[in-house]
Amino acid sequence: MLSPYRVVLDSWQGRAALILLILMAAVSLYTLSSYPLDYGPRVWNNPSHWAEYPKAVPPAWSSSGLSFPHTILVFENPSFLGDGLVVYEKRLRYDSLEPPSGITVKIGGVRFQSAPPIIEVLMIRPDGIEISLATVSPGGPRPDEAPPYLRFGDQPLRVFPASSRSVQVMAAQRLSQVYGAEIREEDVSQRLEQYLFSRPSMEGRLEPLKGEYLFRLLLYRQDPADGVGEASIVLAGSVYGFMGTDTLGRDLAQGLLFGFPVSLSIGLLAAGVTTFIGASLGLLGGYLGGRVDQLIQRAADVTANIPLLPILILLAYTFRPGLILIILLLTLFSWPGLTILTRSMVIQLRNSALVDAAKSIGAGYLRIIARHIAPNVAPYILGQMILSIPSAILAEAGLSFLGLGDPQIPTWGSILEQAFRTGAVFVGYWWWVVPPGLLIALTSISFILLALSLEPAINPRLASRRRRAA
Repeated sequence: MLSPYRVVLDSWQGRAALILLILMAAVSLYTLSSYPLDYGPRVWNNPSHWAEYPKAVPPAWSSSGLSFPHTILVFENPSFLGDGLVVYEKRLRYDSLEPPSGITVKIGGVRFQSAPPIIEVLMIRPDGIEISLATVSPGGPRPDEAPPYLRFGDQPLRVFPASSRSVQVMAAQRLSQVYGAEIREEDVSQRLEQYLFSRPSMEGRLEPLKGEYLFRLLLYRQDPADGVGEASIVLAGSVYGFMGTDTLGRDLAQGLLFGFPVSLSIGLLAAGVTTFIGASLGLLGGYLGGRVDQLIQRAADVTANIPLLPILILLAYTFRPGLILIILLLTLFSWPGLTILTRSMVIQLRNSALVDAAKSIGAGYLRIIARHIAPNVAPYILGQMILSIPSAILAEAGLSFLGLGDPQIPTWGSILEQAFRTGAVFVGYWWWVVPPGLLIALTSISFILLALSLEPAINPRLASRRRRAA
């Protein structure tokens, strides 16, 4: 019988499968080394982590290059430092045709000794119009506190200028005064970001105001030791990253990356445990025969005729979904096919001359199975195990798509489920639907190609035909 390793490398299916699987394994190792193991509950399912990210925007590479990219301006080094005033400045070159889809001012780690400082964030446009985006005054000292006092230490304060009526009124007044156009507060309240980065034309339309924008943070303090630990302005773009975002602002590239180790681990573990159980029972039943064989075969018949999907749905709905539970459920109902196949091959091998010779010298049945029978059926078992890996991955994706997967861990199936639940297909969010579906299909095809490349090792007649044809 041919070596499986040589057979895989000799076929284009095997080489293609190995390349794809090596890439997937590399991505999985990178993800596990770069992301925390509790990434799901701590980051992916934490809405505050994605608060300043753009919502439901396509990947950056899909735009024409004139869309506004997601931008974070961090106030780090003060441009002016005085006893009563600290000034931070950041500049932005705006050359897009689209304005930001949202503006967020983030302030954190404010420390003061006696009276709380006042923090003001200004936006100075290329035409000289100055608009105050936010004014923050932390709460004063409480009776049970001792200096220095800390505000917004655990969770930064997020201010959304678009929801501030004072910002809307100021923007409408300043634009009306400079350009002599009648700009109503109601219009600005609906499209504040567009008005902040535009100017009214003679025809009354809004034209993008390109140029350099200056963002200035003013810290009015009572003590030289007062300061702010974190301050930034988040300008949400109309495109983001390599895979875009969902309606919660989550970076889909991160969710898809985390799906690699999850899907591969589910497929390998479920297929490995299923193969061990199914092959072991098939070897024992086929060689021992009698009541042991009848008991195993009746159990296999009953299990094989139980409708798998409804039982998986029922059990997953009854118990709290989790990766371990999903793997156990897939293992519990997937072993009969391999048991029946292995048993039929063992029955043909147990009466061979090699087995009779081993019996004549007093070898036990476990030794005979391990040394003389299992090696002959190993290629078939290996092929069946490889084919069962995509089945397990598809089963997990199906459960997640039905909302019965592990809610704490992002998987390709759960991403698809959330996309369909929020109507991503109907509103055209293709970047939310197509990539996870393609990854599921590509992973399954990789293992199928690997199994096809092993056919000459499993079926020697096929190998001889290929040699004659060559």
